[in-house]
Amino acid sequence: MHSSAVESKTLIALNNVSFSYGSVRVLKDITFFIRKGDFLAIIGPNGAGKTTLIKIILGLLKPSHGEVLILGKRVETFSDWKKIGYVSQKATHVDPLFPVSVRDVVAMGLLSNKKFPNLTKREKVLSIERALKQVGMENFKNWRIGRLSGGQQQRIFIARAIVNQPQILFLDEPTTGVDAETQDHFYDMLDTLNSSERITIVLITHDIGIVNKHVTQVACLNQQLVYHGTHAEFCHSDAFKAMLAGGHHLVSHRH
Repeated sequence: MHSSAVESKTLIALNNVSFSYGSVRVLKDITFFIRKGDFLAIIGPNGAGKTTLIKIILGLLKPSHGEVLILGKRVETFSDWKKIGYVSQKATHVDPLFPVSVRDVVAMGLLSNKKFPNLTKREKVLSIERALKQVGMENFKNWRIGRLSGGQQQRIFIARAIVNQPQILFLDEPTTGVDAETQDHFYDMLDTLNSSERITIVLITHDIGIVNKHVTQVACLNQQLVYHGTHAEFCHSDAFKAMLAGGHHLVSHRH
């Protein structure tokens, strides 16, 4: 493939990115890219720097060295943030008594769109209903967010993150505390967003068991980039063998 064709499909590129908290080095010389259509799992042990890396990509932290490009622009000058969706680790830490409806939570996502004041009421309603339908929660729009289970709440926060129809969605350890059956349905939903809705998915997890049948790309991080490539190649890589030797479990099956 010609380099220009590769560049046209590259949504995010990191070039020699390093970061330190004071004198503590967290990331060193990270170089990799995220392409349109990827379903990427960023994996690694606790303290590997996964969340820090995502915060750097989102412009929340400034690298001590290197650069981040989003849609061809340096992150410092990038402004079209409605094209980026993000669900943080703490997204579902909701006060069950807080009187806010599911519909209102999703509507908050429209505030990141500078066109929000120009949307008609009908356009807002349609955007919210479309996002809820995409995550299978359209029948819960009038419920209070605190009445929902953890797995249902996570779907609502994903709806909030995709209400502007972003090109790429970041999720930081989205199934923490969610039972295995709910996790399976959750990843099926993400797969649909990736394959049918054409949303590039980046999934951050410390549990490499998350690398399941849906993931197409893997970035293995441990302060440095240990591996970046296809899921299939990862299952035969030295990085995979090292993680198994370390007692980690990986779901590498395909159906």
